[in-house]
Amino acid sequence: MKYLRIWSIFLCLGFVLACTKKSDDAPESKPEEETTTPVDKSANLLGTGDSANDILSNDKFSKLKVEIAYVTGFRPTQEAMDEFVSYLKTYTFKENIEMVFNELPSPDKEELTIQEIADLETENRTAYNDGETLGIYIYFSDAPSDGDDEDEGLVTLGAVYRNTSMVIYEVTVRRLAARSIIITDADVETATINHEFGHLFGLVNLGTTPVNDHEDDESDNHCDIPGCLMRAELQFGPQGKSSSISAKTELKSSCSLSGNSVMTMLEKSTSKGSVNAVPLDAECILDLKSNGGR
Repeated sequence: MKYLRIWSIFLCLGFVLACTKKSDDAPESKPEEETTTPVDKSANLLGTGDSANDILSNDKFSKLKVEIAYVTGFRPTQEAMDEFVSYLKTYTFKENIEMVFNELPSPDKEELTIQEIADLETENRTAYNDGETLGIYIYFSDAPSDGDDEDEGLVTLGAVYRNTSMVIYEVTVRRLAARSIIITDADVETATINHEFGHLFGLVNLGTTPVNDHEDDESDNHCDIPGCLMRAELQFGPQGKSSSISAKTELKSSCSLSGNSVMTMLEKSTSKGSVNAVPLDAECILDLKSNGGR
């Protein structure tokens, strides 16, 4: 009887161990594969000024998400970013503005074409239109524009090339600001960003129709009123106005802002005692209001 009990105990233990091993060896159920919906980028690949009303008003989008993509070591100053947000809130009805900073490695280029900048955007951009959020992309580069000629004093500080895309040649901004003991990096950044974003607002006659004629006859899409932020002397690419990518042609800039003209504009502003306050003139403001802005 005693041996029978011992064998019974061994049999029970063996049964338990066998069940446990069988359970352990059972294949694990695989988690369901996650499905991601492709991002629709088409609304962010239009011509400069095509989203002017969407940026200015809250009719379709109530929030701006601005992606600041910058090469390591070339992040814009906080002062310029604060001035930029203030500029947006002054002329648009967007109160909800999110700034997202995206640090990127250098593309290791001595200079960059607009097409190459657009290609970098395709690889790295994360902010696109989503629901009531309108995405903006600004790239701060460590390489100058391919069209610069420093010997002739022709340098480009910024350019717009799509409805929600622009580039600031930060390396050139810093070199230019370093020549002055009065004008700072933040001053040049602010003037450049605000001017180029004025084109995303649709100025001048680039998606926002002028209420009164004030477009410069010699510089398409720029103001002819002295002292206006949108009056700066400019360098144009071959196409002059907004363009889009096609299979046969490279992307061109709608506006490339000249470094010399910005410095002249800032020096005039400095003489008035406020270097950052380079304003839009009354006609440009009237145009923005007519297209849904403040």
